[in-house]
Amino acid sequence: MSRSKPLSPHLQVYRPQITSVLSITHRATGIALSAGTVVLLYWLASAAGGSDAYAAAQGVFSHGLVKLLLVGWTWAFFYHLCNGLRHLAWDAGYGFKISTVYRSGYTVIVASLVLTGLIWACVLAKLGGA
Repeated sequence: MSRSKPLSPHLQVYRPQITSVLSITHRATGIALSAGTVVLLYWLASAAGGSDAYAAAQGVFSHGLVKLLLVGWTWAFFYHLCNGLRHLAWDAGYGFKISTVYRSGYTVIVASLVLTGLIWACVLAKLGGA
């Protein structure tokens, strides 16, 4: 028996909305934070392992691609934090008007980018622009 219509709507039918994109991004940043925690544990273990282990870890962290991943991990942290605060407000019963949902969504995006930029500006200033 052949059907001309799908049983349920597919992704091609729906246009992505900010609410769905932010929800998916929140889940993805949660996964990224879990993976980044493994990297943090590696760094802490190398610091506890002595000067040779720490020097090896610093060599890994000085690579440009790893630095880029650390910037991404920082953004994931701030995005997840800001969006979590947004969800906390929802849990308290605030911010359900559609205009507020959109405004808070864009605020999460801007806040996460600004906080990431501030942190990395401080890091670069501390390291002398390295």
